[in-house]
Amino acid sequence: MRNLLPLLVLGAVLGAQTPPSARPRLEAQVLSVGEAIVEDPDVVRIIAPLSAELKASFGEVIAEAPQGLFRGRGGEENFLGYWVADLMRSRAAQVTGRRIHFAITNSGGLRANLRPGPVKVGDLYEVMPFENELVVADYTGAEILDIVRNGVQRRLGEPCSGIKAVLSGTVEAPVLAITWSDGSPIDPEALYAVATTDYLLASGDSISSLRKGRNAFTTGLPLRQLLLDAAAQAGRLKRPLLPPAGDRFVFPPDLLQALKERRLNLIPKREDS
Repeated sequence: MRNLLPLLVLGAVLGAQTPPSARPRLEAQVLSVGEAIVEDPDVVRIIAPLSAELKASFGEVIAEAPQGLFRGRGGEENFLGYWVADLMRSRAAQVTGRRIHFAITNSGGLRANLRPGPVKVGDLYEVMPFENELVVADYTGAEILDIVRNGVQRRLGEPCSGIKAVLSGTVEAPVLAITWSDGSPIDPEALYAVATTDYLLASGDSISSLRKGRNAFTTGLPLRQLLLDAAAQAGRLKRPLLPPAGDRFVFPPDLLQALKERRLNLIPKREDS
């Protein structure tokens, strides 16, 4: 590997100085990764210390979660998602010095539960394998209401912090009341600071209002680091990781079933439609 480095650098320099039309055409080939692909011993030797260090750190126990933290399915409480959203809201306030009224992430980004018992570093990497970063942006109250409403309609509620959504009425005339978590109303005209992820701000993940964030501030903090920091602090303080407050989405059984079966519509029709 050491002997090839000068050649690679020289090739890159010469390639940059060669006009595109004079460069040789490169052909790509798809190779299946399996036992037929033999590991390069030089590469194995170089990465062996780092591999050993990573394996050791991934197996390190940093906290205890006696009850576990679970994502929930089919309208069940997403306590893992609530925990993540609460951490996002709290950390965003620390970083920006602002009051963060609301936080939201996507349940699809949480890829594993935290099972009851010891919490290892590797467990949190399984929960959050992506490199999504924490961002803060401003949204109107009307946009927050639309975000929550669409999250309920599409996925029975996305992991949120700072709000409460209560569904009532009938299948034919449902009523979704969305307030701040203390029961106070959300002013549709006001502008509020919201913690979310760079992924949701850029893509919306099927909720278009998420792309409307203005004055976006990227903290540079991966969401996974928030989880690692919180678990490590709990471990140092000898405090267990416990499920956060629930009842953020309250659905009567009949209306929940109608939501699951797509028989209930919470998205108001546009006036120009």
